Amino acid sequence: MLVLSIVGSAQAAPAVGQNLTARLDSTFAPLWRTDGAGCAIGVRHGPEEYRRAYGMANLEYGVVLTPESILESGSVAKQFTAAAVVLLSLEGKLALDDDVRRYVPEVPEFGETITLRHLLSHTSGLRDQWGLLNIAGSPPGSAVHTIDHILRLVQAQRMLNFSPGAEYLYSNTGYVLLAVVVARVSGQSFATFTTDRFFTPLGMTHTQWREDYRTTVPARATAYARQGESWILDMPFTMVHGNGGLLTTVGNLLIWNEALTRESIAGGGELVRLLETTGRLNDGTPIEYALGVSVSSFRGVRQISHSGSTAGYRTYLARWPDADLSVAVLCNAANASPAQLARRIASAVIGDGTPPVSPAPQVPMTSAEMVKLAGTYRDSTTDDLVRFTVRGDTLQLGVGRSSQPLTPIGDGRFWSAVAGEYQFEQVDGHWRVRRSTNGLRIFEPYHPADISKVVLTDYLGLYRSAELDLTIEVRQEGRTLRLFGPSTPLPALIPAYEDGFRAGGITVRFMRARNGRVIGLRFFAGRVRDLRFERLRD
Repeated sequence: MLVLSIVGSAQAAPAVGQNLTARLDSTFAPLWRTDGAGCAIGVRHGPEEYRRAYGMANLEYGVVLTPESILESGSVAKQFTAAAVVLLSLEGKLALDDDVRRYVPEVPEFGETITLRHLLSHTSGLRDQWGLLNIAGSPPGSAVHTIDHILRLVQAQRMLNFSPGAEYLYSNTGYVLLAVVVARVSGQSFATFTTDRFFTPLGMTHTQWREDYRTTVPARATAYARQGESWILDMPFTMVHGNGGLLTTVGNLLIWNEALTRESIAGGGELVRLLETTGRLNDGTPIEYALGVSVSSFRGVRQISHSGSTAGYRTYLARWPDADLSVAVLCNAANASPAQLARRIASAVIGDGTPPVSPAPQVPMTSAEMVKLAGTYRDSTTDDLVRFTVRGDTLQLGVGRSSQPLTPIGDGRFWSAVAGEYQFEQVDGHWRVRRSTNGLRIFEPYHPADISKVVLTDYLGLYRSAELDLTIEVRQEGRTLRLFGPSTPLPALIPAYEDGFRAGGITVRFMRARNGRVIGLRFFAGRVRDLRFERLRD
């Protein structure tokens, strides 16, 4: 095997790798500097392996990032946690469809069974720990969290986001619980089990879990975020792992990918098959997420991948077994886009490939027909908004640079490889939109509130969540409402619809009694839905 490792210079590469290394240098050129954080990248194509690094590992001491630098994985770690659970299942020590309460009785009885498979596939309905802690004013970076802290957070949950198996919604909480399951079933710490069964046998000698953020780790690159024209430290300080928290190198990640591709890992081909088997919701809808990885297609070639983000670290790990290709990207710059960078490298190897195939042939539509569909639509269950615009003769999902062109395929259906399928249907004289990706969603026309008719004094007062043991206050500042809690106030509450307000990415819905008095409020914040606060007596 040829291994090419180059750090911070454009020294000549062997002829066999010249094209790929030139593509690497071109792709990562903006990071090739001594005054900023950067990325390390590892590429394995057949018997050849390339490792490069661009930028600095530590700006204070002028340490250059190298392919041997250790960085944090973010959610790329989830596949290692999933592999540990699957290995225990293959050894008969647990079953993937066991009730999680069999091993973690701290999980409340919600009246519906949450299985280990639900946790692995993000279909459990459990609220995301970071979303809850954000609302509580204790997000990562502001406090030190432990696994016991997460267990108490789970124990206090009063409701699920949805019935287990009904939807896919990413939840870090599930993977912390899975790490607890591995420890309790194996009788070893989670870190010891994964080291003994995976890291040591595979020769991943530079891989470990961040059990304690205070531990000194030789060769670890510091994480940074941009602040104006300068950089600031952006390191994770938490004791939580399983959902993330893996410290590793690009070379070690390539070893892991190679073991999966060659099935030379503990558990063998059956473990790999289970990890890569994608899920289905209760109604049969398929999802791309399998167990700790997503399985999709890139340029017509099967792709197994996962991205990661924690503090200032940004990561991406992918492999294309049919092309005998693996790419690992570890960055210590919060503004990096490792998935995009990795795909550019993969494109150089895979080529144009086969474009994604539409589920049905294109059916021509006029701009005038599309204009009737344009507008903003709201999902009343989640408060998610989707906006459709017409540009030329194409219906677009979104606005501006972030928009995706949609292809009409008949019966009111539109499709794109990125956005999936949306179907327009007329109900009671108006259009609504159905989306079935990751669970059925129905979006109704969105009509913003008439601000002049909003009576702000209706909402003032104190509100308490028993689930978070948190009291917040709604105050009026001029013609604006604001929420105040244990930390800084949230953005202003902007009227969105009747009794509904938006504050950044959060929606706050106020609840009224039959007599019209406001008696509570509900938070909808992406991975946290319908978190309820009761209004305290005036």
